[in-house]
Order: sequence, then structure tokens, then C-alpha cells
Amino acid sequence: MKCNSSLTFVRFFFMIIRMKVLGIETSCDDTGVAIYDSEQGLIGNKLYSQVAMHAEYGGVVPELASRDHLRKTLPLIKQLLAETQLTANNLNGIAYTHGPGLVGALLVGACIGRSLAWAWGLPAVGVHHLEGHLLAVMLEQQKPAFPFIALLVSGGHTLLVHVEAFGSYTVLGETLDDAVGEAFDKTAKLLGLAYPGGALLEKIAQQGDPHRFHFPRPMLNRPGLAFSFSGLKTFAVNTFAEAGNDEQTRADIARAFQDAVVETLVIKCRRAIQQTGVNTLVVAGGVGANNELRRGMQSMVTKQRGNVYFPRPAFCTDNGAMIAYAGCLHLLAGKRQGLAVEVKPRIAL
Repeated sequence: MKCNSSLTFVRFFFMIIRMKVLGIETSCDDTGVAIYDSEQGLIGNKLYSQVAMHAEYGGVVPELASRDHLRKTLPLIKQLLAETQLTANNLNGIAYTHGPGLVGALLVGACIGRSLAWAWGLPAVGVHHLEGHLLAVMLEQQKPAFPFIALLVSGGHTLLVHVEAFGSYTVLGETLDDAVGEAFDKTAKLLGLAYPGGALLEKIAQQGDPHRFHFPRPMLNRPGLAFSFSGLKTFAVNTFAEAGNDEQTRADIARAFQDAVVETLVIKCRRAIQQTGVNTLVVAGGVGANNELRRGMQSMVTKQRGNVYFPRPAFCTDNGAMIAYAGCLHLLAGKRQGLAVEVKPRIAL
């Protein structure tokens, strides 16, 4: 995703204008809305999680997710405007996630966002979900300068990105199969933990013996920055079948699995830093809230004489704040969405 040089003058012109942007995120199972002010920063943020509804099924049910977004998005926007004491007259634009994600869920947010923009006479812009995650760290007081390397790890995505500037992203490596968050959740399910299981797996791993089991570190024996996590799930299944189902064994498997994932991610990030010469690292996405991963990244980056930045846990998962922020930058740069509602369930960064 490269910046269009023809927008340089337009971008400079719009950067001197203050904007308040409503952001809407409905790509999967979290309904998020937020308002970002180009001068004051984030002034309102609300999130509704569908976890309790999907837990019964052990994973996200797309049709149920779409219906729940339909029920929750407008009431959340009304609550947000009431709490911030703003009206449509105070807004300058609307941003919504247009992909990637579940098509039905994306359509809800896009239709509501585009319809409100038309009714209120405001410009609208679609935002790439992954770009939102990459820029979520910019909502913090301590934020990196461009360029930086970003590790984006979530339930649906695992990739390393060279972020040269806003709008200029080069993917250095990505998963060949399962996303790391998906591997966490499926391994947690194997261990009898509730959905979503990533945080619960991290919790029981604290009681695990780090020496009892050793899981493979996938794709470290070959050059490059690609990832693969499906084999770790299979290894966990086989270990579980052979070792038994007592509480300590489950904790030991959780510890071995987490150690393998963390070490793999840390080594790949170190390779990316050495390959690019950029020693500023950002860790984004839901798995970025894992404390062991944060400690591992901090230790590695310190040895590389660099700096690492993490969004707060609430901004690691899907949220409207990151969409409002990214959308504000696009609107300030002069980008505008047409009247047609378009979503892209699969779209490259």
C-alpha cells in the first residue's frame, strides 16, 4: 500500500484542518466505535464483545456475528455521542473497516458508516483492518517514529511489515498456514480451556514446567521471515495423547507451546531488524497482549540497541479507535469514498 504522490499537495492542505472522525470496526466479533480528534487525540471509545455469544460454539459463527453487529452498532454510536456530548454537527468524517474480515460483518459497518455519512453530509473512507492495527500504537503517548518494523499477531493474521511511513507498507513475511492466535485458541481448546483460550493458556502456562516438554520452533532452520504454526498444533495433540490429561500435564503443554511460539516470533523479529537495519519494533494485534511475548521482545530489542512499542491491551484487539485514527489520516490526506458500499473480505496490505 504505497502513498500516491499526486496527493502530496492535497495532503499538505488538509493537514492544517482540524477533524473529528467517527470510526466503526465490525470486521469479526467485536463491535467498536470511537471518535478521534486530529488535535485532541482520542476523545471517545466504546467496544462491545461477542465472546460470550460465540463461546457456546467454540469459535466465531459468522452469521451470528453479523446479526449482533446489526443490533449493537447504532446504539453504541448513540451512546458514544451522548457520552462525548457531541452531535453529527461536530463531526467532520466517518471511517469504517472495509476489509479484510467476515463479509457479513464488514457489510454491517460499511453500510451504517456510509449511510450516516450521506445523511449527515460528511465524507467517508474505508480503512484496511490491518493498517488500523499497525497504527494503533500511535494512540499512545509513547509512540515510535517512522520507519519501524511491525509484528502483527492476531487470531486471523501473522505477518512482519516494514512500515516506512503512513500509507507505505512492505510485507516482509507472513504465515503459510494458521495464524498464531488461531494456534493459541485451538491448543487451548485441546487442553479443555474455554473460548477464546489464548489468555487462559497463558495463565495456566505460568504453572508449567519449562523443561518437561520441548516443542519444535517451526521454520527457524531455513532463511526468510515466513511463519508456520499448524505443525505446533499437531505436536500439541500428539503430546497430549501420549502424556495424559492431568492438570499439571496441561500446564506443562501450555508452557511448552507458548515458549515455542514466543521464541519463534522473537527470532523472526530479530532477523527482520538485522535484514532491514531498522531497530524500532512495534508489536500489534491480540496476541501482542501476551506478557511472555512482550518480555521476550523487550529483551531481544534491547540487545539490538533498539526500542519496542506496544499498544495498550485494549488497543491490541479489534477496536474502533484504531479505525478512527487511520481514517482521520486518510481524510486529512484528501481520500474520499464514493457512494457505493464496497467491502473486501480478502485484501492484501
